[in-house]
This record gives sequence, structure tokens and C-alpha cells, in this order.
Amino acid sequence: MTRALVFVVPGDLDTRTGGYEYDRRMIEALRQRGWAVTIVRLGGEYPAPDEEARKSAVLALGAIPDGSLVVVDGLALGVLPSEATAESERLRLVALVHHPLGLETGLPASEAAHFLESEKRALASVRSVVVTSPQTARIMIERGLVTRLPAVVVPGTRRGELGRGSGGHEVRLLCVGSIVPRKGHAVLIEALSGLRSLPWTLICAGSLVRDPDTADAVQALVRERGLGNRVSFTGELLDGDLSAHYARADVFVLPTFYEGYGMVVAEAIAHGVPVIASDTGGIADIVGDDAGMVVPPGDVDALQQALRAVITDPARREAMAGGAWRVRERLPSWEDSAVAMEGVLLEAGA
Repeated sequence: MTRALVFVVPGDLDTRTGGYEYDRRMIEALRQRGWAVTIVRLGGEYPAPDEEARKSAVLALGAIPDGSLVVVDGLALGVLPSEATAESERLRLVALVHHPLGLETGLPASEAAHFLESEKRALASVRSVVVTSPQTARIMIERGLVTRLPAVVVPGTRRGELGRGSGGHEVRLLCVGSIVPRKGHAVLIEALSGLRSLPWTLICAGSLVRDPDTADAVQALVRERGLGNRVSFTGELLDGDLSAHYARADVFVLPTFYEGYGMVVAEAIAHGVPVIASDTGGIADIVGDDAGMVVPPGDVDALQQALRAVITDPARREAMAGGAWRVRERLPSWEDSAVAMEGVLLEAGA
């Protein structure tokens, strides 16, 4: 018998962020396992829907047939506590939380507290909560967002063609992520500004329009530090173009302040690219002892030391690349992740 699922997402499912990619890949993998997945898109700007968007969400949820098994992306669910509560007896709701909304970098304390309280109320109305890393599960318990440990379903990873590196004198660094406060681009620029004497270039691949003020500030910082001829910004890239950058990268860098998991880190390792990244989310578990180095989030000095080590030591880069090739064989596929998600869904649907 075909198993049916409704997947509720805010905005455009094709949005190029880790959370939306998780949703897209999971839907595809569940369909390949025989699930009939219906996608319901909520209009409006999330996680700050206006009154019209809230009314639209009420109508969209209300149109879902009674008794349906429904996964709601946490970007929407966390700010729709009343709407979720109203549907909690009629629908079998499952929350998919990529990371708590109140932990977004740069939020004023009052706004962060509001998001956390709203999310706590919303999560109280669902049958199951799914998160994408053990650390996120622990944080949600510690913050009192849930009373029992959420189910962990880590993202799958697509095996990419093993990278060949730049093959040049300069070490090519690659950073992938939208230019928003949480990704820590300013920390990376400050770290690299102290390494002008070393041979490196940096490519930043990611949206410049998701947070224009931050993007402008980061590009201004590049100019102020005199790095305009060494740092380039590509904007948002399609998969094929991004894969080409992975193939030519010598080192992947992610100076993020917080990640639910760290999908781009896993993607870099899947291409055999060594990693320097912040110790947050599932990143340390992904990188392990072989595939790179992790540093404290926001620590310019620690990041600079790690970068200096890999830029100046080709043998170390080669050893880390070899570690990445080994680690990539241990990364779960999307089929593996779909099997884990299926177990949660079947339990919630019982």
C-alpha cells in the first residue's frame, strides 16, 4: 500500500540553502521509496509572516485532509504556534527543525526570546520532532524547547567527483554559504587579512541578495583590508557550477557561527576537499580526525592559525585530502537518511 505524506514548506522549495536542500532531497528519496508526497507551499516571508501570510497558512493547513501525516519545516512551524495547535488533533504533525529560530546569529535578545517561546509552543503540538544533528537535539533539550530528545535524521550526501585541486602556486580556498551574519564571512576576511604574505585566493560562493546589508558590509571589508584582488564573490551557483569549484578547490573553509548539521562541509568532503570549519552542529563529527580542522566559532586567531598551517604546508594539505577521501566513504546517502526518516514517520503515523 502506498504511504502518503504531506510536506509543508515556507516559500520556494528551490531556494538554495541547506535547509531547503534537505527538504528537496528528502522528498525525492522518500518518493523513491514509494511514498506519495504532496508538497504544500506557504506564501509570505518566513520566519516573519505578516497577517496575510498567517491567514494563508490557516487556509493551506485547513485544506489538508483529516488524518494526514504532515511534516512541517521548522522555519514556518516555529512562528505558527496557534495555527499548529489548532490542527494538532485533526492532523498527525511532525516538525522538521534544521536549527532553532531563536539561535540565528545577530538577533536582538528580545527577538531571539520571542522566537524561542513561539517555537516551544509550536513544538508542543506535534507528534514527533526531527532534527538534523545530535547537537541540535541536545540544544533543544537544554533550551527547554522540547521535553524529550528529538529524533535525529542527518542529511544524506551525494558523492561528487573527487577534486583535483587548483594545481597552481596559490592555494585556492573555497567558502560556500549565503552572505548572512551566521556564516561568519567577516571573521574569515579578518583572519586572511593577517596572511597577506602567503599565496592564497578565496572564492565565496553564495547568495549576495538574501541579506544585502551584510553582503555589502563583507565586500566593503574586503576592500578596506586591501584584499580585492584575492577575494571574489560568485553569488548563488547552480549545482554543476558549484561542483566545478569544489573540483578546483585546495581547501574548503566555513567560519560559521552556528549550523544545524553542516551540509556544505559534508559536500566538500564528498568531493575529497579538506576542510577548516567552525566546531558547531555536526561539523566536528563529519570532519573527524582525518579530513581537516575545526576551530571555535568567531575565533579569528584560531582560524588564522589553521589557515596558515594548511597554506604553508603542502604535505599537510595532501594528508587532509587523503583523510577526506576516506571520510567520504562513511557519509550517509540520501537513501540512508530516508530510511531513518521513514522510521520516524511510521511511528508518528501509528
